[in-house]
Amino acid sequence: MKTTLSHIALLLSLSLTALGQMQPFTLQEVRLTGGPFKQAQDVDLTYILALNPDKLLAPYLIDAGLPLKAQRYGNWESVGLDGHIGGHYLSALAMMYASTGEPELKKRLDYMVAELARCQAQNGNGYVGGIPQGKVFWERIHKGDIDGSGFGLNNTWVPLYNIHKLFAGLRDAYEYAGNQQAKQVLVGLGDWFIELLKPLSDEQVQQILRTEHGGINETFADLYILTRDKKYLETAQRLSHRALLNPLLEKQDKLTGLHANTQIPKVIGYEKIARLTGRADWSEAATYFWQNVSQTRSVAFGGNSVREHFNPTTDFSQLLRSNQGPETCNSFNMLRLSKALFLDKNDVSFLDFYERTLYNHILSSQHPEKGGFVYFTPIRPNHYRVYSQPETSMWCCVGSGLENHTKYGELIYSHSAKDLFVNLFVPSTLDWKATGLKLTQRTGFPYQNASELLLETTKPQEFALNIRYPKWAESLEVLVNGKVQAISGKPAGYVAISRKWKSGDKVMVRFKTATRLEQLPDGSNWSAFVHGPIVLAAKTSTADLKGLFADDSRMGHETKGKLIPLTNAYALVGEPASYLTQLKPMGRLRFRLDTLTLQPFYEVHDARYQMYFQTFTPAAFAEQQARLKQQETEALALEAITVDKVNCGEQQPEVDHAYQGEKSDSGYDDEQFWRRTRRYFSYQLQNKELAGKTILIVALDDIQPDNVTFSIDDAPAEVIAREGKTIRLKVRDKKVVTLTISAQNGKPTPRINQIRVLTH
Repeated sequence: MKTTLSHIALLLSLSLTALGQMQPFTLQEVRLTGGPFKQAQDVDLTYILALNPDKLLAPYLIDAGLPLKAQRYGNWESVGLDGHIGGHYLSALAMMYASTGEPELKKRLDYMVAELARCQAQNGNGYVGGIPQGKVFWERIHKGDIDGSGFGLNNTWVPLYNIHKLFAGLRDAYEYAGNQQAKQVLVGLGDWFIELLKPLSDEQVQQILRTEHGGINETFADLYILTRDKKYLETAQRLSHRALLNPLLEKQDKLTGLHANTQIPKVIGYEKIARLTGRADWSEAATYFWQNVSQTRSVAFGGNSVREHFNPTTDFSQLLRSNQGPETCNSFNMLRLSKALFLDKNDVSFLDFYERTLYNHILSSQHPEKGGFVYFTPIRPNHYRVYSQPETSMWCCVGSGLENHTKYGELIYSHSAKDLFVNLFVPSTLDWKATGLKLTQRTGFPYQNASELLLETTKPQEFALNIRYPKWAESLEVLVNGKVQAISGKPAGYVAISRKWKSGDKVMVRFKTATRLEQLPDGSNWSAFVHGPIVLAAKTSTADLKGLFADDSRMGHETKGKLIPLTNAYALVGEPASYLTQLKPMGRLRFRLDTLTLQPFYEVHDARYQMYFQTFTPAAFAEQQARLKQQETEALALEAITVDKVNCGEQQPEVDHAYQGEKSDSGYDDEQFWRRTRRYFSYQLQNKELAGKTILIVALDDIQPDNVTFSIDDAPAEVIAREGKTIRLKVRDKKVVTLTISAQNGKPTPRINQIRVLTH
């Protein structure tokens, strides 16, 4: 605890002006006492304790050449991203320990840090990591041998992203749990990384940063905060990706098509570096990014992206059709960015988005009884989500999911030098030891529109109690010891009550909420019902929930159940004024809508659901349904004969199909992704039950035989048909086949958009 407080004091001393007046409380100072967030925290604690530290440490021991104490986990921990969950686990242990004081968490944390220190000592140069063949890989980078793409660096799966998780985990072990050894390992790892980069030019570093690298720039800024050694701050700036930063500095939106969770952590780093260097333009760039993503690219529950990529701001139709909706990792990082900007700017609008995303995406992304974390949250009507399991699932959203539910206390309250701010209505206690103030918040929100604040203080003291007036509140009333207060605040601000407070003072906050329809940002006729900050949805079916709890397959995080035609979705037909009047309140945030029951989305589990509803005037309904039915019929017919598919140029589909390649690049043109090469690239395609008969390859350019060849399992592929931008190949009778696309005559291949294994 002493370490944590001194760390915060150091942050404050760096520059009060740059950091702003608003400060967070430590997780140790806030305790959850009830409600859905406390339940989620408890469920997460059980999941955390179900994991085996020795299995998570195995990749690090393997790379250090030390004997294993347990075999490593499977899934993503054994196919290239080995060790990434271990870094997240350090963070989760540290923050959950800070939030609960559970001794077993500290015991596990100290054990893991000691084992990592042992690996670092064995390596002898400061390095510690779980990346497969890590020493060989890093030596190639040190020598300037760099061949990178969006997720592959020298055919290694996002190695900087992977090691960033360890950097962050060690930082959190020190910052939240006071583990001094974690700081020593972190500094050693940072020094090794700086030496690794020394021979490289800035251009080579930027080439490395083309590959997803998490918030590696942020963690070097953290190293500067911990040590005050400028070399770390200089490295943080060197590790800031200019291809994203420069357009943001110019307030240019170049985000469409980019892999969303690759970008958000970079921006968190820009904001932290801005605070430490006084670079106002970098902070403005971070704010511009946040505004763009939160206001024009996010759906009602706060999530963003389709199939992990930013979709066009003017067209959310892909998001409505896809079974791969917003990724939970995106919201994990958008909350981190929102928190940083709120503390820096003292702007409540950041809290409005933070609260919306916290309740509706983060809280909904964990199964409330069984545990398990969600990767994709589709907004496609009548679809569902998949939950992880401790022994089978090691996805990125499991790593961030472990952390998500450990830190709900981080922004319920904040403070300035002497004033207190109540930001969220969550049952909890605050122990502000520096001032001798204790506060207990009792509330049934969001089911009740009131919150009671009880104050205890060692002596009467004068300060302002600032209560957030949410943007969604229709009105707000404050009573102190039963007396109504005259307030001057307005929505999206604070109501300040200044007086000399004494023990036993009681503050009652009451507010009114209403239900409204919120359109998708593209202005289309799809809308969600939102009550206050709570997104409502309806359970529609429990049929065909295939893969509801994930197995250990590479793509276990994706739903396997059939897609229900969009024309089957419930629609709101009538004049616009009638849409809301169709809702009939049933109590506890439940509303009857014809045959459906709307309820908070975070309560909807183990079922298909509908969150977005099309709205029509009677005249438009028939015409639109006919057009939509034709589109759906064609799309579902193709899906019905598809055994496997790869969306080329998209990160996760390529990872899931074991992409390999040299001199290959990818891009996004005319709202379509692609990959091409001057040498080769390959995928492993699944032919389940040998049902596939042909491979359909679709390109964005004509497929010229002189410029490209296709082989299957290292043998020339048999061409069935070739026409313009498509080619069909015969599939071999094997459950897994490797398709290789190679360039010829020194010319690049066409831009390949999609590959499907078809039944005929």
